[in-house]
Amino acid sequence: MNDKITIAVQSYKNPEMLRLCLKSVQKFAGKEVLEVLVADGETQEDTALMMREEFPDVIFLPHEKNVGFGSLVNACIEKARGEYVFFINSDVILEENSIKTLKEYMNKHPEVGLCGPAQKNFNGVLENTRFSFYKPQTILYRRTILKHLPFARKHLDEFEMKKHENIKEPYSVAWVIGSAMFIRRDVIDKIGGMDSKRFFMYMEDVDWCRRIWEAGFSVKYNPQCSIFHFYGKGSAKGGLFGIFFNKLTLIHISSALKYFLKYKGKSLPKIK
Repeated sequence: MNDKITIAVQSYKNPEMLRLCLKSVQKFAGKEVLEVLVADGETQEDTALMMREEFPDVIFLPHEKNVGFGSLVNACIEKARGEYVFFINSDVILEENSIKTLKEYMNKHPEVGLCGPAQKNFNGVLENTRFSFYKPQTILYRRTILKHLPFARKHLDEFEMKKHENIKEPYSVAWVIGSAMFIRRDVIDKIGGMDSKRFFMYMEDVDWCRRIWEAGFSVKYNPQCSIFHFYGKGSAKGGLFGIFFNKLTLIHISSALKYFLKYKGKSLPKIK
């Protein structure tokens, strides 16, 4: 193995954020970074021009159409040559020790297949980016006024892993959100890429992490490493009636239904 890292950026119609992301990669990528890839959906002329003129050393993978998040990840997988692949969204800004900390942790823990760093908004507030596995009622409770009832709140607290908020050491989680995932290449080779045929957007990260657990590896959240993430909850907008009228919400629900049908009758992996 080459003991090197591929930085793989997923981007969609946001060249300004992509520029900031890549500049942070350039600033903090040490000798351990073998290459930087950018997979861009529905590529616009200004993005292509920026990549040619400002980032000629970055491997650019443009797409004419909006192919979905999983397809962008898989496009990077096809090109990645590193022992590790660090997938980040284009609205992520790395910090000085982001890459080094994740690599050192993974080197010391070969049983870990994927690790996610802590993610914070640009005001410094930590986001909740690690969770337990979804259950059918999770979607209902999160998307309706039921979330305010005691039994639903208890369930959501468990899903959001509230009891783990003050833990300072890396710990096991069911899954981490796909905006920042540090994964071993040999794990990808074993389980395959994201299920882009089934999921266009949402639930790809849940599904991928579940497959990692089922393959005998673990998924960890590392609060000792952090990045900045411009976090927008588009699927959460719309209030009570957003569940019916918000396009992103409907996509999320559709993907969740596909996820539950995929694993119908199967037991959840044990999180160790």
